[in-house]
Amino acid sequence: MKNRIFFTVTNDLTYDQRMIRICGSLAAAGYSVRLIGRKQASSIPLLQRDFQQVRLPCFFQKGISFYAEYNIRLFFYLLFHTADIYCAIDLDTILPNLLVSRIKGKQRVYDAHEYFTEVPEVVRRPTVKRFWEKIAHWSIPQFKHCYTVASELGHLMTEAYGPIFKVIRNVPIPSERVARPQLDQTFTLLYQGVLNEGRGLEVAIKAMKGLPGAQLWLAGEGDLSAALRSLVKQENLEGQVHFLGYLRPAALREITLQAHLGLNLLENKGLSYYYSLANKAFDYIQAGLPSVHMNFPAYLGLQHQYDVFCLLEELSVDALVSSVKYLQEDKSRYQQLQQNCLSARTKLNWKQEEKILLSFYQDIFDTNH
Repeated sequence: MKNRIFFTVTNDLTYDQRMIRICGSLAAAGYSVRLIGRKQASSIPLLQRDFQQVRLPCFFQKGISFYAEYNIRLFFYLLFHTADIYCAIDLDTILPNLLVSRIKGKQRVYDAHEYFTEVPEVVRRPTVKRFWEKIAHWSIPQFKHCYTVASELGHLMTEAYGPIFKVIRNVPIPSERVARPQLDQTFTLLYQGVLNEGRGLEVAIKAMKGLPGAQLWLAGEGDLSAALRSLVKQENLEGQVHFLGYLRPAALREITLQAHLGLNLLENKGLSYYYSLANKAFDYIQAGLPSVHMNFPAYLGLQHQYDVFCLLEELSVDALVSSVKYLQEDKSRYQQLQQNCLSARTKLNWKQEEKILLSFYQDIFDTNH
């Protein structure tokens, strides 16, 4: 009988590239894998994959009511479906996995995609932060097996909660195709990801006034979707800023290949963002696409090693406009960054990182038996 692993998230599974990679790799290695999320009113049919996918319906769609309802539904689902390993993805699904794994005497894993209590949406709300911190300090120490996406985040969470966090980076599956945009074409900036607080999206939009002729593509949706669309109208930038909405992973890769420059403009509004290592950074590299990031530790480390980014010392309209114009005008530097991405992509991909993932889970089963 195959070893069974359940993964739990709060999204609707369709656009979660990270979990699709993880589940796909484990399924290909012979595990019985089930990815459990939620069904939303806007959910589209799931693509057939090599692992099982389950979406739990919820009456509430946001806020504390959603989290309470989803965790209750998830608890009973896990209680009546047995796995050998229950894996909680981030803090918002940790309690059902902890409780059910204890009830059934099974192994449990904590996969921290981010430092949950240090994301901007939580940091700016003291009551909410205290609530999640209590859950974190009670639950995470009861997980022997933990991992996260960046070494800096791992060190922080090990210090805060006790268990050693290993690192499995959120890097893409290797692709043969790469971006080959011409600098004499309309210069296009691409942001891929959720449209949420702390992503520097307002700065990116306002910067377009200083970049006449350029375009900004925003691939994703989120809490700020309506506000950002209003800002574009307010600034009369409808001709330059385009909202692409949610895109399936394959469609997003196609869009990335058409852009000139990737954006990842995280604001320093919490330790999670400051010490982050976003998957979009690796997605841009894999596409051979130069990109702009903040001068935060993880990106600075990659820059020293591979020279694939343009790093901003401050998040401001002037700083972003200046950096984009520099890459538009200095074609030799832009092309050098392109070539460096093509070299780095052979190392920064899932073919390498997958080995760490498989070893992590194999060690758990070997120890357990």
